[in-house]
Order: sequence, then structure tokens, then C-alpha cells
Amino acid sequence: MRLHGTMRVNEKGHLEIGGCDAVDLVRVFGTPLYVLDEALFRENCRLYRVAFARGGGGVLYAGKALLTLAVCRLVEEEGLGLDVVSGGELYTAVQAGFPMDRVYFHGNNKTADEVRMALSAGVHRFVCDSFDELDLLSRLALELGKECNLLLRLTPGIEAHTHDYIRTGQIDSKFGLAIPNGQALEAVRRCLERPALKLRGLHCHIGSQIFELEPYADAARILMEFARQVRDVTGWVIEELDLGGGLGIYYSPGDDPPAVETLAETIFGAVAQAAASEGLPIPKVLVEPGRSIAGPAGTTLYTVGTVKEIPGVRTYVAVDGGMGDNPRPALYGARYEACLANRMNGRLDTLAVSLAGRCCESGDLLIRQADLPPVRVGDVVAVSCTGAYTYSMASNYNRFPRPAMVLVRDGSAELIVRRESYADLIRNDIVPVRFRTRQA
Repeated sequence: MRLHGTMRVNEKGHLEIGGCDAVDLVRVFGTPLYVLDEALFRENCRLYRVAFARGGGGVLYAGKALLTLAVCRLVEEEGLGLDVVSGGELYTAVQAGFPMDRVYFHGNNKTADEVRMALSAGVHRFVCDSFDELDLLSRLALELGKECNLLLRLTPGIEAHTHDYIRTGQIDSKFGLAIPNGQALEAVRRCLERPALKLRGLHCHIGSQIFELEPYADAARILMEFARQVRDVTGWVIEELDLGGGLGIYYSPGDDPPAVETLAETIFGAVAQAAASEGLPIPKVLVEPGRSIAGPAGTTLYTVGTVKEIPGVRTYVAVDGGMGDNPRPALYGARYEACLANRMNGRLDTLAVSLAGRCCESGDLLIRQADLPPVRVGDVVAVSCTGAYTYSMASNYNRFPRPAMVLVRDGSAELIVRRESYADLIRNDIVPVRFRTRQA
């Protein structure tokens, strides 16, 4: 397994993260356990902030990747803005005291209650996804006496080379308003007709886990060409251009993500060239990284419960977690690397080993082909690069409680998410009155 951030192998032959021995973390906090490397999370934030500040741009951390009260504080301290996509994410930001003048509110079906919450809280920008949402924003902004500053989310017709489930830039998508069929221009007209709405810019997001940078440059050129068409028709001039997130990370051999600095250079170059070509001022450029900040900073620790060898076929190593705490492998075949955190120097087994979860699903395999030493019951398995879209997508399937999360730094570990209990699982359950009295 490739080591990331502050990971190292200590003198005991154990995996260490943030100066904390993984075996000690398991002893104190139990498993499954999400471990977040604070130093690496902060470093990734700074890489983006510095790279995009050079061109006068801005960086919004995509909260959907991983959002807790503590994560909000880290993002705030590192000087980034925040992209939220639901009332729950917005509520988390509010409770963390995150500055609302750095919050952008996304989502393709915002409810009236969510919009009221956001307007009342003073969210900086709404990213509008449909004509119906324009109607809702206009009505509620007038009702509350607020001004609604917004970006229009557009679909530029770009299909990034990634999994079908995480492509979003093509025209046939639940997200955004299409440019080629005239929907985008009609949305601009409607914004400009409504006094409570202030159109500030354009947005697009072409997908996730992207390794090729040319689609970002293509998206910039397409949106800037559209901005020129809008100016010619309506007189409106673009102020902000938000190109979303999606930069890929290393999960397993074969993944070769570009550097953040290269991404910034590509985007700024394309925007500047397009602005000159279209006769427009250069807008403020925004990006929304999530995975590439949180992903490499996260590791999940598990305890091995059973080792089942099928002679001549493979060995199934079952851990005390699985698709409940990380649905990505089952959902779209995501690949990961793993190691034995308590025996980092062990020689790798030559047999085929599958790392299996404990959910009652044959598809609950965390890693189909894991490179591990011969595994024993009680071993501690570490799966790397699980900081993004694991905790945020976790479920209680099979009534398994969701894991705890710790923040590690300089040899200390702090609990930032408590482990759910069985009592938490039934906290919202209600027994109908007719069932409450039972005959002896």
C-alpha cells in the first residue's frame, strides 16, 4: 500500500498516522474507525488556495465529500469557502460558525425550507439548477425581503472520461441547464427580469475522479463563449466562472492524477485566452475540490473477524465493516489499497485474497484483490484514501451503527464523530399505539 501524508512504519512495524500508532487507535477507539490526517487535509487545502490565489481565483471545499463540525473549522482556518448541497450540510456549517459570506448553496432540488434557511442565514451565492428553482428563489427572496445572488448551473455537453454514475457535464443529466438547446439563455433572461435575483456568474461541473485536464479547458471555453453570446443579447457581463471540482486522486496502481498547480494553470490559461477571444473581462475563477482534499487524508481501520479459504480459488478475509461505511466499491466498482496495520513488514501472500465486508450482500467486497500478508483473525486492516465519500455516504444497512472518526496530529488523536450505538439506531423509531399494550 502506498503511504500518504504523515503515514509511516514505526519501530514496532505498525502503521502510524499523524504520529499515532494505528494499533493504539484501535485499542482506544475500536473499529471500524475513520482516521483523518489533519496535516495532510490542511496541506491539500493550502495547495489549492495558493495555486488559485495566484490568478485571483477562489476555492470552495465541496462539503459533500466529507463534512463535520470539525471539518468546517479546518476549512475555515485554511481560508477556503464552502460548497453545500443540502439543508443538512448548511445546518452543519451554521452550527460550526462557518462564515456565510463564503458559502455557495448547490443542489438540483432545493426545498422551500432549505431556501428560507439559506436566505435567512445570509448564504453568499445560490447555484441554480432549473427554471422551477428560479421561480422558488424569486418568490422566497421577495417574501423575506432578501436579495438572492446566484450562479446558473449549465451543462456544457462535455463527457469526462470517468464512471457513468459520476459524469455530470453531458446534456443528458439531471443537473443543470443545457446550452445547445437554448435553456441556458432563457434562464439568463428570466434572472434578469426578476428584481430579487442578481445573476453573478455561470457554473458547470463535468464529473468526478478526472485525470485529464483538457475537459476543464473545454468547459471554460464553452462557458465563456456562452457568456459573450449573453452579453450580445442582453448586455449582462459575467463576474464569476465556477468550473466545479472533480480532480481525481490516487486510489490504486494505475491512477495518475495531475498536480493542483497544473490544474490551476490549465484553467487560468483557458479562461484568459477565451476572455480575450470573446472580448470579455476575465471573471473571477472558482473551483470546488472535495475528493482531492479529503480523500488522501482519510484511512479506515478494521478488525479481521474471519478468514475463509476456498482451496484453489481464493481466501475471503472478512472485516467488521464494509459497504455500510464505504459503499463506493459496491456502488461503482471503486478500487482501494490495504495493508495490515499491525504487521506492516510482513511478506505479501501469493494467494488471491478478497477483503469482504460483513453486510448480508454478496457484493459487499471492499477490495476484490488485496495484496496482504497471510491474514489472521484479530489483525488490523487499514484501507487508504477513504477520506471522501465514505462517512458522507455511510448507512445503517443491516442495522449496523456507523463508525467513529478521529482527527490525528502530532501524536494526539481527538474524537470528532462519536460511534453510533444501538440506541441511536432506534432513536427515531415509533411503535404504533395499538402495539404498545401487550397481553401477558
